[in-house]
Amino acid sequence: MKSKIKWAALGGLVLSFASLLVHLFLAKSSADLVQYTAITLFTEDLTPTLATRKGPGFRKLWGNVKSLEPLHPHPNPRSTYPVAVEHNNGFIYAKISGSFEKIRNSIVDLVAISRLLNATLVIPEIQESTRSKGISSKFKSFSYLYNEDQFIAALANDVSIVKSLPPILREARKRKEYQIFKPKSSAALRFYTSEVLPRLKKAKVIGLILTDGGCLESALPPSMAEYQRLRCRVAFHALQFRPEIVALGKLMAERLQASGQPYLAYHPGLKRDALAYHGCAEIFQDIHTELIQYRRAQLIKQGIISEELSVDSHARKRNGSCPLMPEEVGLLLRAMGYPPRTRIYLAGSETFGGQRVMIPLRAMYPNLVDRTALCSKKELANLVGPETPLPPDPDQLLPAKSANQLKAEWDKAGPRPRPLPPPPDRPIYRHEKEGWYGWVAEKDVEPEPSPNDQRERAHRLLWDALDYIVSVEAEAFFPGFDNDGSGPDFASLVMGHRLYEMASARTFRPNRKYLAELFNSTVDHLYYPPRNWTLAVREHLNKSLAEEGLLQESNRSKTKFFLSHPIPECSCSTVKATDISHSGKNSNLHLLFEGQGECPRSMQQERTQETNADEVDSQEDETDLDGQSESEGYNGTDAIPSLEQDEEMDPDD
Repeated sequence: MKSKIKWAALGGLVLSFASLLVHLFLAKSSADLVQYTAITLFTEDLTPTLATRKGPGFRKLWGNVKSLEPLHPHPNPRSTYPVAVEHNNGFIYAKISGSFEKIRNSIVDLVAISRLLNATLVIPEIQESTRSKGISSKFKSFSYLYNEDQFIAALANDVSIVKSLPPILREARKRKEYQIFKPKSSAALRFYTSEVLPRLKKAKVIGLILTDGGCLESALPPSMAEYQRLRCRVAFHALQFRPEIVALGKLMAERLQASGQPYLAYHPGLKRDALAYHGCAEIFQDIHTELIQYRRAQLIKQGIISEELSVDSHARKRNGSCPLMPEEVGLLLRAMGYPPRTRIYLAGSETFGGQRVMIPLRAMYPNLVDRTALCSKKELANLVGPETPLPPDPDQLLPAKSANQLKAEWDKAGPRPRPLPPPPDRPIYRHEKEGWYGWVAEKDVEPEPSPNDQRERAHRLLWDALDYIVSVEAEAFFPGFDNDGSGPDFASLVMGHRLYEMASARTFRPNRKYLAELFNSTVDHLYYPPRNWTLAVREHLNKSLAEEGLLQESNRSKTKFFLSHPIPECSCSTVKATDISHSGKNSNLHLLFEGQGECPRSMQQERTQETNADEVDSQEDETDLDGQSESEGYNGTDAIPSLEQDEEMDPDD
């Protein structure tokens, strides 16, 4: 009996050992296959078949806006336009600082000013890269972000551009012998023709320092339409990123589109400066509110803001002045019908509040990724280039004591046991000082940026460039915050580029004030809203994609930022406005095409060669949408729906 028990126990041990070996072997063999990245999550998506991609459900979420398909980019000169000459009034030298979008808009304005003053433009310096110590010597200043040779070649017929000043003028620059101007982004044409041009002719060189995101007013008279088209040629053709950035950005877009899946790009617009400017501190909590208020106090002191320090942030949000929070964007996308496995690219090198504010959106859409999930550390490091290592910031180092110091403290402590003395002031450790806002725990004044901070600002230009490429390439783009008359911003720049390159692409232009009223109407049922609320969201966002959204965006942003709405100056139409008016279509479409020029014959021939299948599909979609609206009983107005109209959605269903 005992021998049987021993043999049974031995057999159990052998089986347990064999099971352990099998588990270890499987874990080792599958370790290389398991990658906890967004790319792995993408494989769980269902690859759409050709029939699915052409189905009405797919087109409602990802298809182009049919009414805007006649719009095409056309930035070429349309009147007498003399070629730039080498012998002109002199040289313009500029230093540019600011964020990615401010730098881009400033360069565009610089070219227009050089053309206006008949001057030679020296490749401008980008201060965010020149101030950073130890960055790659391979990429400096302008070439850190853009392709210099492409920039010069693309604008050869517009402006004479050189890489540096002649030696004599370079020495004069070091001696500060020529005039320096600091124009604002709203500088008028008269300022340059009456004040800057005489100094340029006299000294043969002037300097410009640009910190306001531009140097020329956005709205120019109709007689200056050629300068607006020049702006488009600069922004959308001449300003190409250096090849390494373009290659990695295209690769990121390809990874997002793997298995034939479309993706949506989302830019939260949660930047500290924008939140402080618009008074949105109270939509955050704790230290984030304090940081926004500190920045707002700085803007008031600088004269940028003429309001009170403390304002009602909730009233500002109801007015549409504050960004949509990521949770609200997730609810809007869900109301539109985007499935949970939709691939969403999170653009923006800075998201104020960090990953904590993204938790609700990530819970609704787990395929939410950013550049760190799509690129390896090596790929990002290659983009940055070889850099000189910098010592860590002094306030981030953990306090370290030598062995002699520790022994001396032990010897001075006296015999044991003894009453312990009161503890000294406890140092603040690195894990208690998260990110760049750790100074709040120690002092009331924000410190000057450290060398590591300056290097990080230079890196942000590269990350924004990658996000810009991926956002322009996306099948759909949703801005959490776009230009509101406060200067150029990333989302408006992307929206303008998408409008210029392919006007019919799905670019949402939400009215934040109207959406705030919608959210307030169902604040107690955000995750289980009534059906009529969902229909109201769908109708508003669908309208924002088409001509109504374009006209509202033009009235709101174009006067402050031309590149956010570069039509009709930089576009043409393959249909005539008179044909649209005779067809009986809506007045908004007629207003949109009223100022459009007619496209060249080559574009019109391409338009006529399109298959009739697309027209049939468009009619089917319109019929399906009309039938859905009528069957669901929505009246099609922008009035806020009453919650009493529909209570059929039960949270327990």
